[in-house]
Amino acid sequence: MPDTSLDFQSFASAEQIAETTARRLLDAAERAIAERGRFQLVLAGGRTPLAAYRRLVDQPADWARWHIFFGDERCLPADDPERNSLAAREVWLDRVPIPPDNIHPIPAELGAETAAARYAELIRDRRPFDLVLLGLGEDGHTASLFPGHPIQEAALVIPVYGAPKPPAERVSLTPLALGSSRAILILVTGRGKHEALARWRAGADLPVSRIISAGRLEVLMDAEAADG
Repeated sequence: MPDTSLDFQSFASAEQIAETTARRLLDAAERAIAERGRFQLVLAGGRTPLAAYRRLVDQPADWARWHIFFGDERCLPADDPERNSLAAREVWLDRVPIPPDNIHPIPAELGAETAAARYAELIRDRRPFDLVLLGLGEDGHTASLFPGHPIQEAALVIPVYGAPKPPAERVSLTPLALGSSRAILILVTGRGKHEALARWRAGADLPVSRIISAGRLEVLMDAEAADG
């Protein structure tokens, strides 16, 4: 059965979702900093999150108290343009005064096994996060958790081999780690995502359906994804 705790919200366009996401990040940061003195955010890769990140560059925020983590990474050199961390740096992180020590990329250039072990140790005592951003792929994957691939349920971070889209070797936070958050935003945009979104809403066993959180879990979907 579909997870009735999910809050699906429709928007006219991907641009509206990016704008809404940027505002949600700023509001969540303000609350977290006021209540706990820091804001811990897990980033997603993909076009729609990057569009949201760009909108943050000129916004006022207490950047020194933001702490940035990543939901997954590709096992490529640290300066490879296909890295999620590099893309986020180029459009946003390097353009605001977040202290370098507050940005925590997955060291995927060390190989999937080593990187997963190191990142699991890093995030173990940092949970719960304040906000986790995720996407949904056309094949139903989220982060680098792919349908039909094994997920170590008790692990926080896992090496991923044989991914169906390149590069084949990756590192990903697990549903356990991703669900350890006060709030989760899942961004779904574009007609190509319609089938995966429909399958998820119908109760298909996709990796995203395994993410359970005590916090708020919202799905922001544009008209193309929702209506096809």
